[in-house]
Amino acid sequence: MNTENFKYITYQVNRGRARITLNRPEKRNALSIELVEELRDALWEADDNKAVHCVILSGSGSSFCAGYDLTPTRKSTGDAVERRRGRGIDDDTWMIERFQRSLKTLWEMHKPSIAQIHGHCLAGGTDLALYCDILICADNASIGFPALRNMGAAPNQLWLYHCGPQWTKRLLLTGDTVTGTDAAKIGLVLKSVPEHLLEGEVEGLADRLSHIDAEMLSANKRTINLGMELMGAQTLQRLAAENDARAHTTQAARNVFKQIATEGLKAALTERDAPFGDGRASVSTPELRDEKGFLTNPD
Repeated sequence: MNTENFKYITYQVNRGRARITLNRPEKRNALSIELVEELRDALWEADDNKAVHCVILSGSGSSFCAGYDLTPTRKSTGDAVERRRGRGIDDDTWMIERFQRSLKTLWEMHKPSIAQIHGHCLAGGTDLALYCDILICADNASIGFPALRNMGAAPNQLWLYHCGPQWTKRLLLTGDTVTGTDAAKIGLVLKSVPEHLLEGEVEGLADRLSHIDAEMLSANKRTINLGMELMGAQTLQRLAAENDARAHTTQAARNVFKQIATEGLKAALTERDAPFGDGRASVSTPELRDEKGFLTNPD
């Protein structure tokens, strides 16, 4: 594979690790089908490389990943194959699963992966990050799924396995976000560190993994993942995609996508999020808010 041909990611192998960087900074690394397919190919390339012991996944620019790209640009290939263009639940589920199948490579590959999270990690960005084996973030990162307020349901339900049912419900039922510091407190990520120390923290862990035989890493990763599968993790992911398609049939989702088409994405999101103020949940202190919904005593 000629990894130099990647357009939406960068790929480097050095000192026993592959570093894959989402490279759409002008879109805050929003996930298009083109990007996730390049990511899938890069991950399998890293998994096939005996010199690679682990993968680091990061984002260029101001954010790790701000979500799914709601303005796809892929044009028809011009071939004679009938493409899915329907609006039924099965068509929708098929498209959701297409995205998730590529992201799920992080789970299915043999090598362990580390998500290096800074800035925004929202919506589809959380889908991507939660498929990684270890998540390390900046203290000031913002992590959540605001789109669940009116656009659908989470197509990745690994939240439950990281932070338990109550915090999963608290965050996914409201679409509120947590800081990196709070994400570490509830187990959504392994730990958070000051942003200027983030890359060094991730590289330090990669250094330690590089001392371990890659096949030993694989054996230990896979048995842990199998334990999660015995707890229903993989089955739940398939059900989550179908549930997201079902949620797209709600009146709220129909209304917002119609609003996006007529008024634009920015106007629709501004109206949706206005009642939620800063959109943040508080983990360690009471949620005291002003009349605009902003926390008055943030952690």
